[in-house]
Amino acid sequence: MKKRFSDSWVGSKQPRKQRKYRYNAPMHIRHKMVGANLSKDLRKKYGKRNIPLRKGDMVKIMRGEFKKKKGKIETVNLNTLKVYIEGIQRSKKDGTKTSVPFEPSNVQIIELNMEDKKRTDALERKAKPVIREEKIRTEKTLPVMAKKSENIIKNKNIPTKK
Repeated sequence: MKKRFSDSWVGSKQPRKQRKYRYNAPMHIRHKMVGANLSKDLRKKYGKRNIPLRKGDMVKIMRGEFKKKKGKIETVNLNTLKVYIEGIQRSKKDGTKTSVPFEPSNVQIIELNMEDKKRTDALERKAKPVIREEKIRTEKTLPVMAKKSENIIKNKNIPTKK
């Protein structure tokens, strides 16, 4: 089996091929793999379901031992595809504390770190088409609905079956 990353890989049912894709992926693709879903209010605001995690994002843990706890992202490790959260640590047998690694799919973004200009531009660029589409839909449907209701009111004297 080849070790090099395949650009043309579409997908497979075989777990070994899925694992190989993840292990051999370059950093710019691994960055997308470290994505987490947005909270409902952020989804409405930005018109996106998920976004790659960054240092400084506030997240809520959705699964596991630390479920429902909130914290800021301390580090994002692209090699292991894990995320570390401030304040969430586990004590080892010798008494030292270590940070707990989390799968990005097990956390939800509550608050975004908007210090990076590229990130803000990308989010605004993605959000605009959604807002535009909603406006177009409402502008098209309102007159149509008004005409239908007028026709119904005019045609009240429709003969019924006897």
